[in-house]
Amino acid sequence: MTSTVDLSARTSELLAAVGAAPLDHDSGLAATSPITGAVLGHVPLTSDVDSVIAAAADAYRSWSLVPAPVRGGLVRELGELLREHKDALGELVSIEAGKIVSEGLGEVQEMIDICDFGVGLSRQLYGNTIATERPGHRMMEQWHPLGVVAVITAFNFPVAVWSWNTVLALVAGDTVVWKPSEKTPVTAVAVQALFEEAARRAGVSPAVAQLVVGDRAVGETLVDDSRIALVSATGSTRMGREVGPRVAARFGRALLELGGNNAAIVCPSADLDLTVRGLVFSAAGTAGQRCTSLRRVIVHESVADTLVDRLGTAYSSLPVGSPLDSSTLVGPLIDEAAHDGYVDALERARKDGGTVVAGGERVRVPGAEDGVYVQPAIVRMPAQTDVVRRETFAPILYVMTYSDLDEAIALHNDVPQGLSSSIFTTDLREAERFLSAAGSDCGIANVNIGPSGAEIGGAFGGEKETGGGRESGSDAWKSYMRRTTNTVNYSSELPLAQGVTFL
Repeated sequence: MTSTVDLSARTSELLAAVGAAPLDHDSGLAATSPITGAVLGHVPLTSDVDSVIAAAADAYRSWSLVPAPVRGGLVRELGELLREHKDALGELVSIEAGKIVSEGLGEVQEMIDICDFGVGLSRQLYGNTIATERPGHRMMEQWHPLGVVAVITAFNFPVAVWSWNTVLALVAGDTVVWKPSEKTPVTAVAVQALFEEAARRAGVSPAVAQLVVGDRAVGETLVDDSRIALVSATGSTRMGREVGPRVAARFGRALLELGGNNAAIVCPSADLDLTVRGLVFSAAGTAGQRCTSLRRVIVHESVADTLVDRLGTAYSSLPVGSPLDSSTLVGPLIDEAAHDGYVDALERARKDGGTVVAGGERVRVPGAEDGVYVQPAIVRMPAQTDVVRRETFAPILYVMTYSDLDEAIALHNDVPQGLSSSIFTTDLREAERFLSAAGSDCGIANVNIGPSGAEIGGAFGGEKETGGGRESGSDAWKSYMRRTTNTVNYSSELPLAQGVTFL
């Protein structure tokens, strides 16, 4: 196990490697590592958020006039720097967010991928030509930059979600102000340093994408400021209930990525070898701290016992420990509050008649006594009770049974959240039923793959209490732009629409 001193020293080395300034060890926001609970250093707080917003608004006026393919050149530079520093940034993600090595590197790869996507997108901000009823007229749509975009991110994906938003916003011609989670400010400092170097190489003002570090009050400032055209906020449903109405009250836009309570339906025809692998990663990966983590399994009663036995066997072999150890598959929870939620949910599940069939204990890791490690838990539930319908950000997998597919889909949809979902089946009819309008009500629906994890090519987001926002691929770029409908009269007449006559 890496010692407390080593983590702090290693963090300094990694920051230097990406060109970031050393941390102030005397004041500011204390950054800790969930691996050991060690304080990595103190990140300076942003003292004047208003000035940052003003600089972003000023930069927008010139940046919005830069041709989109030229804006893509900045994104290209960022992608190249991320490739160059992937290992260093990935390790920082592991140290500060507690992700295992491959997941830390995977998060940075996701940033690289969205940069590649953004470069191509910079030449594909297409509008439409629309048929008009009036002779001698042409009607079309154009997309224009929106303004300043505030990006508020969560600890579990401390850098990738910033990139999803910032790359699209920059290509769209917007400027960005980023408030990272107070739990993961160090990775934000590292990414900002890389971005500023990319801006220098591209000959662009770094004011087009800035960082603000602070507490809830900083986020509220971004939410309430009328100079912010779009607030993209990732976090809990509770947070979204506050952000959405406040942004709407000033007629701004909100893009919300909130809670998930993701399920997998396992059908009698499912390939159980594939199913077990898919379920275990989705439920235990990232210690259950993804918004797309698998929380519920709805399995046909004919295969339920077999599946639970196999899941239990797989869980018993999961190495829990320091995420910096290459053999570890389950790292720490982010903090003690997360552990409290884990314990409380298990207690509530037992009171509701649930039986813990695997895991459920705290794990003591040598050399990391202040780290919060738990054994991922499997709980068989007699019904979908309140605790099951509530998202707990920890590795708890509730298992329930069904007898027919309609019952399973109804159970699947009977939660407030609507982010990601999956079905495991080799029956084409079952798969297509799940993907139809009468099937999953989530923004993401998968077949023979778990709900956790997504490629950047598709739009990411969900429905209901998940917030309805869409980020990353497909046409999510439209959230960061404004649409204008243009009608051009190239005739010498002035016909009115709908046959209206006047004068």
